[in-house]
Amino acid sequence: MSDNKKNNDKNTMNGDRVAKVMARAGLCSRREAERWIEAGRVSVNGKKLDTPAVTITNNDTLVVDGQEIVTEKPETRVWRFHKKSGYITTHSDEKGRDTIFSQLPPHMPRVISVGRLDMNSEGLLLLTNDGELSRYLELPSTGWKRNYRVRAFGTFDESMKAKIEKGVTIDGVNYGEVDIEFERQQGSNVWLTMGLREGKNREIRKILEHFGLQVNRLIRVSYGPFQLGNLPAGAVEEMRGKVLKEQLVDYFKTKNPSTKKSNKSK
Repeated sequence: MSDNKKNNDKNTMNGDRVAKVMARAGLCSRREAERWIEAGRVSVNGKKLDTPAVTITNNDTLVVDGQEIVTEKPETRVWRFHKKSGYITTHSDEKGRDTIFSQLPPHMPRVISVGRLDMNSEGLLLLTNDGELSRYLELPSTGWKRNYRVRAFGTFDESMKAKIEKGVTIDGVNYGEVDIEFERQQGSNVWLTMGLREGKNREIRKILEHFGLQVNRLIRVSYGPFQLGNLPAGAVEEMRGKVLKEQLVDYFKTKNPSTKKSNKSK
């Protein structure tokens, strides 16, 4: 075996592909990372990359768009954030609109959101420093339901409920089964509780609009086992220790397959 082959094997065992490191840092998806590399935005140890087929370790210096990125995988952390209406869920906005990240305490590390809430929506948004966790929790296969309280202009009846729960197709887009319950009528508005396991873009608004209801307030109250609870609007709170590990036990099993095997052998 040549020295180059030995070095490549060693790096592969001890490091990760650069696209994976970028995704883990919450910069982008792995596919997007490959496009960033093609665009000349990424360098390792001072050398601009022209291929994503590069493995890096904690000893390498990764720079993206002129900023050095931590290559070592940090301990997974998760925060609950109570998003206010009027903010967008992105790190920067070309239109200069306010983002949720500008509202976070300055001492927080770089974080990304688990999914999104549109500008006029409010409520629970999970934040994490682990890009892989973010994508894992967004997958429909993870099975985590997102629950919302919805206020809409109009009236609601049982025929609407049956159709929405079965799933509808709107403008060629299939929206799967949705849990929906009537709370109360408040003047010209109706309050509903809705639960989704797959959140397509503006799904609740589009479904209700299809049935003649105009959403004027949308509040996410839970995401899987995580609850909004009494967290004040604009506040952020880290989930710590045992509680976090219990809620994310399946994710940590995927990250530590040896642990899963050892548990089976007992």
